[in-house]
Amino acid sequence: MSPILEIEKLTKSFSDVKAVQGVSLRIQEGICFGLLGPNGAGKTTTIEIMEGITEASSGKVLYRGEKISDTFYHKIGIQFQATSLQDFLTVKETLTMFSKLYSKTIEMAELIRICALEEFIHRDNRKLSGGQRQRLLLAIALVNDPEIVFLDEPTTGLDPQSRRNFWTLINKIKSQGKTIVLTTHYMDEAQILCDHIAIMDKGKIIANDTPENLLKNHFGDFIIQLPTTEIITPIENIGINTTIRNEIAEFQTHDLDDALKKLINAGISLKHMNLRTWNLEDLFLSLTGEELRL
Repeated sequence: MSPILEIEKLTKSFSDVKAVQGVSLRIQEGICFGLLGPNGAGKTTTIEIMEGITEASSGKVLYRGEKISDTFYHKIGIQFQATSLQDFLTVKETLTMFSKLYSKTIEMAELIRICALEEFIHRDNRKLSGGQRQRLLLAIALVNDPEIVFLDEPTTGLDPQSRRNFWTLINKIKSQGKTIVLTTHYMDEAQILCDHIAIMDKGKIIANDTPENLLKNHFGDFIIQLPTTEIITPIENIGINTTIRNEIAEFQTHDLDDALKKLINAGISLKHMNLRTWNLEDLFLSLTGEELRL
């Protein structure tokens, strides 16, 4: 299947800084594609090149196999991380204003329903809560009924309930066949929403696959967590792949029974044991050595 959006060997340099170094990605239609990376990894520059906002030093951006042209900008919607809204306008007036910029738009009633704006559609922009504001910004990104929707850290600063409500909206949009390109600082968000993930570090793609395959290919099935105060035997003598993080020893294993036997034989108490599976945050830390900071 041909990708809806593709970038080939993108590079971008700013004076002596190489922000993007030969990045290639293929994004299939109808999925949520996540681009993750620590601060300074080059993901924002890469996204801006994909959106047509920033010009690459070299490389290509292809939309349905063709170089992007002026028509491409009518096929995409963008929710920026920070957007200023006009004061003294209501939510509905704001949507009407943005709809005038396009020849093709989604029906207003449908847009209001998709983004759940009914309760505050006549409210002044200045009086919106954080979650309500993000839903309005999402509606603005959808006003031209785009095929591709770019979401730049859309839930940053939202409370947990507002974040989960926003996830529901994103899944609703994806169910309509739209393609979503998401950047986020929340690993749980990426794991729940994204069908495919690429991780950038130092201007390069260091991992690129489905969340399930990334975890399967990099880790075991289980993590046994124990306080380091319980470890009375040198870790290298236990015979299990181990990581120490925040005074917690994490033992990685495919064979849980065997790992537990080794810990018991090493005289380690399992009284305070915690068992969990690997997640994207583990993967991110393993690959980059950094937390995905806000």
